[in-house]
Amino acid sequence: MTENTPDVSVIIGAYDAMPYLVKCLESVEAQTIGADRIEVIAVDDGSTDATGEYLEEFAARSKVPARVIRQANSGGPGGPRNTGLALARGRFVFFLDADDYLGEEALERLVAMADRAGTDVVLGKTVGVNRHAATSMWKRTVERADIYHSNVKYTLSAQKLFRRDLLVRHGMRFDESLTTGEDALFTLEAYLRGSGVSVVADHTCYYLVGREDGKHLTKTGGYVPRFDSARALMELIAAHVPPGERRESLMMRPFTVTLLPQFGPVVLRQPRDILLAKMELAAPLMAAHWTPGLADRLKTEDRLRLTCVAMGRPDALVDVVTFLQAGDPPRRVRRKGREYLAYPHFRDPAVGIPDTAYEVRGAPGPLTVARRRARRLAGRLAGRLRGRP
Repeated sequence: MTENTPDVSVIIGAYDAMPYLVKCLESVEAQTIGADRIEVIAVDDGSTDATGEYLEEFAARSKVPARVIRQANSGGPGGPRNTGLALARGRFVFFLDADDYLGEEALERLVAMADRAGTDVVLGKTVGVNRHAATSMWKRTVERADIYHSNVKYTLSAQKLFRRDLLVRHGMRFDESLTTGEDALFTLEAYLRGSGVSVVADHTCYYLVGREDGKHLTKTGGYVPRFDSARALMELIAAHVPPGERRESLMMRPFTVTLLPQFGPVVLRQPRDILLAKMELAAPLMAAHWTPGLADRLKTEDRLRLTCVAMGRPDALVDVVTFLQAGDPPRRVRRKGREYLAYPHFRDPAVGIPDTAYEVRGAPGPLTVARRRARRLAGRLAGRLRGRP
């Protein structure tokens, strides 16, 4: 690092961010890494409130070197992030949303982890403030996480530390054609192209804030962008990971996080033409990326719903979702050592959904049953030898 090169370029995209922006910037100034090791690049994305003016005031008075860019509204968070990324000079970049704020030691700990582990992406523990934040990936600090078998693949937001050399080398930018999910695409590409992913779980690095006014930089525009996002993520995975268990492991993310919610309880509230339109959007994704191995990873009810989508069975899907919403447990059926949950249309020849969609994975087969019987017999024999009846 040269004398004039900061460790971290903190890139802040802001749209009508007042008064949340105040705490956001205060958290940057309070960083224990020190003002001389960071820079702020703040992009006002066409705000209609005092966001731009406040950013300029901050840049004029703060000890943290700051640059402010004011641009026309881009329609989503990818635009201002790309603007900031093009101007960044740091060894690392951190994308900080103007609604949120950092833990005091966040950047110091994240940079130290990246330097120690030699990784290109570092995740810092995130907690929600007036909103939900995922928790499963923060159980322990990990220098090198397995992106295929850990839950880091389920945290693909952009609020992470990225080594800028990685982004420059591969010309990585946020896809501005996507109005939702562009951060997931960017982050997963960094996971796949980078030298490794680290997790800092022993310090809260990021506070994800739920705005009381409900305004956020992201503008989703209905269900169509969700399918665009799922398609882009699936194509990225397919391009970088050969067919097999690793690909299926990563495909779980777009299938369960993006597609499944489109075919849940919402189908009972939306007009039929919306459901048919969603089925049409999903059809090429299912044809290209839905595999038996991926289906095996899902819970029975989720596998069944997506099987209905893959087979183009909207009526069967509605029947299954209606049954699930009622909350009654399905009848369990045992056949030849296999166990099935008899949700609607189980073994209905008119619909033709295969038994595998209803099967309980991990149900005791003949070998497992035999072993259990042998264990019970051995237990009784041991009891007799100890003098018990």
